[in-house]
Amino acid sequence: MNNGKPNWWSRPSSAPEAARIPSPPPADGDGDFPLPAPQPPTGSPVGGPADASDAPVAPPVTDVTDVAGEAGSSAPPAAAEAADIPGPAPAPPVLLTKSDPPAPAPEAPAPEAPAPQAPAPEAPTAGAPAPEAASGAQPAPQPLHAPDEYRTPPYGEPGPWAPAPPVQRPPAPVPPQQAHMPPVPPQPYPQPHPQPQPQPHNVGMPPQAAGAPWTQYDPWGADGAGLPPVPAKEKKSRKGLAVAGALVFALVTGVIGGGVGAYVERNGGISTVELPQADAGDTGRAPDSVAGIAASALPGVVTLHVKGGGSSGTGTGFVLDTKGHILTNNHVVDAAESSGDISVTFSSGETARAKLVGKDSGYDLAVVQVTGVSGLKPLPLGNSDNVRVGDPVVAIGAPFDLSNTVTSGIISAKERPITAGGEKGDGSDISYVDALQTDAPINPGNSGGPLLDSKARVVGINSAIRAAGGGSGEGEGGGGQAGSIGLGFAIPINQGKRVAEELINTGKATHPVIGVSLDMQFNGDGARVGEKGKDGSAAVTPGGPAAKAGLRPGDVITKVDGQRVHNGEELIVKIRAHRPGDRLELTLTRDGKELTKTLTLGSSQGT
Repeated sequence: MNNGKPNWWSRPSSAPEAARIPSPPPADGDGDFPLPAPQPPTGSPVGGPADASDAPVAPPVTDVTDVAGEAGSSAPPAAAEAADIPGPAPAPPVLLTKSDPPAPAPEAPAPEAPAPQAPAPEAPTAGAPAPEAASGAQPAPQPLHAPDEYRTPPYGEPGPWAPAPPVQRPPAPVPPQQAHMPPVPPQPYPQPHPQPQPQPHNVGMPPQAAGAPWTQYDPWGADGAGLPPVPAKEKKSRKGLAVAGALVFALVTGVIGGGVGAYVERNGGISTVELPQADAGDTGRAPDSVAGIAASALPGVVTLHVKGGGSSGTGTGFVLDTKGHILTNNHVVDAAESSGDISVTFSSGETARAKLVGKDSGYDLAVVQVTGVSGLKPLPLGNSDNVRVGDPVVAIGAPFDLSNTVTSGIISAKERPITAGGEKGDGSDISYVDALQTDAPINPGNSGGPLLDSKARVVGINSAIRAAGGGSGEGEGGGGQAGSIGLGFAIPINQGKRVAEELINTGKATHPVIGVSLDMQFNGDGARVGEKGKDGSAAVTPGGPAAKAGLRPGDVITKVDGQRVHNGEELIVKIRAHRPGDRLELTLTRDGKELTKTLTLGSSQGT
């Protein structure tokens, strides 16, 4: 049985140490050279006649098939140990051989001895037959201990797994065989040299390239130096694997890319969103732009909160001078006429209390004053007579208590006769305004705020809006929409300036008059002078401007300075657009005839 040990180990039961060294077969001309046989130690107990001591006694050979079951088995340790113990050599047993036919021992060529040595008895090899022992021969010395097959062998001897040493000896003489036993030919030992050595080769080398000389593998070589040629079949296999890997990679990346795309589409990205934004630039604006006008005018605009008489309201005003005078609408501060509370808030957020200086319901204007406030910025006043339809305007106010609200538009029309108020029922609170019409959004809370031209100059005072239901006045519309529909009206600043000066100087405002009572129920075209005045008095005031100009009751006035009037309200608006003492030219009809009269406006005290 092959148990991993070399097949040249023998199993002698007792033999000298030298007998265990195998004898090489005859030289076959492959370059090997014979080596001298090991010599027995001097003084050995092995001795006898010279003719008998020179030939060693062959150890008994047992049939290998009887001991190990098959050829090539190694000797058991007990037999090896017995071979090391000296003692009388047993009688040579009968040699049993297999059924191989006998063969003469091959003659070995004369080896070249490295050095002449004294003749010495040659130890028989394990597989060679032992010669006949001479009479009186001394027994071979036995080793003291059984050889340890795992020990470190002495120099020149084979180890447990090492190949046999390169020792060659002359063939031992073949002993005479018994007549009935054929001679056993010497078994050739396997040649330890040269032994086929496995050739190193790189991973992936084909078997036929195993014998190629060792080369150093350079993985970074440009031309694959050091690598043996790869068979075409293996190249095809590698190419197929590369193609398959590329397809798998493309499939995986496609699936991953599709998933990422779907996620980004649904969730808007996989990281923090950073939106592009313009760099901080110049924040300055042209003075005639809406932003430039607002920036210039806002410091002079205020928000008023009024409480009194069980009511409250919010409106807007603007600073007239550094003394703290503020112009606004009469209906904004009307609740504070007797003992009301007026609070003024500037665009900077500063708040101050104000007092009522004067008001006039006929013009719907009022002036309040704050004290103890520094840094006031009065707004410059423009000229409303220079305004033309289509000019750009900007309105500033606090609609629905939203302070510093800026809207823009144009001048839609001029000299619009507007009447507002009338909540008291006696007509004392009705205001007549020859207004500027604008489409700049004006809502409740804008009342009293400035209407500015392109140079940030005040050209009007926002006062009324036309609601969708057909009504007029701030927030008034007969149940209609209480909000801007693009029809806003402002008192011309020329009229506002005169009234404000009178209110600041005297606390009262004067109204221009012609000295007649009008028939407000007349449905014809024009303003008809009544037959009787209020409380039954004369319709034409004796000694008044109209009486001096020759007007009579029943005359119908159709024009004022060439401008057509259609009713009594328009006539009042046209007259109040002038100052007391101005000369007017009136066109009238009397008994079907058209007449022209010139008069000088009188004055009356406003309320």
